[in-house]
Amino acid sequence: MISNLAGIDFDAPSHVVAPQLIGVTLLFNGVGGRIVETEAYDREEPASHCYGGETPRNFAMFGPAGRSYVYQSHGIHWCLNFVCREPGHGAGVLLRALEPLDDEEGLALMRARRKLDEVRLLCSGPGRLCQALGVSRAHNNLPLDAPPFMLLPRDREVEVLAGPRIGISKAVDLPWRFVEADSRFLSKPLRRV
Repeated sequence: MISNLAGIDFDAPSHVVAPQLIGVTLLFNGVGGRIVETEAYDREEPASHCYGGETPRNFAMFGPAGRSYVYQSHGIHWCLNFVCREPGHGAGVLLRALEPLDDEEGLALMRARRKLDEVRLLCSGPGRLCQALGVSRAHNNLPLDAPPFMLLPRDREVEVLAGPRIGISKAVDLPWRFVEADSRFLSKPLRRV
């Protein structure tokens, strides 16, 4: 079980882990960027995939902390979450956006996967992020401290803002969306509570 990776205690509640991930660098098979937007989910609130209990789809979120949970949204887009809390609880952090690293090879690969040149749009949304990195269901329930994942601690202080999550219809007022202030790589501007 991973309890501390890149300075993050993944055994903590998801709404504690989510803001700590802002500014952390995620590499997936060597390609990635700085995390600039996350959302927290916990089985005790109705917007979470875990709210109704463990299923074949969400089983990874009930496993040990520090693993991946990958699911398909609307039958189209893959979404990547990091599992938090103790095994059996059911909680995670959805990665909503990355600021791609200024790496020619990585950017070329992300652009080819997304069939898009605009750097700002490569990873600005959970589906875009997974497409750009090449994340799929095959990467569900993997440890975050081993390839293809690599997490690197923040290289500088960041200002983190909180607001309501987006794209959900339940528990909409929980301020569990976290963003890096002034980032131009967010999926959508933050609405403050």
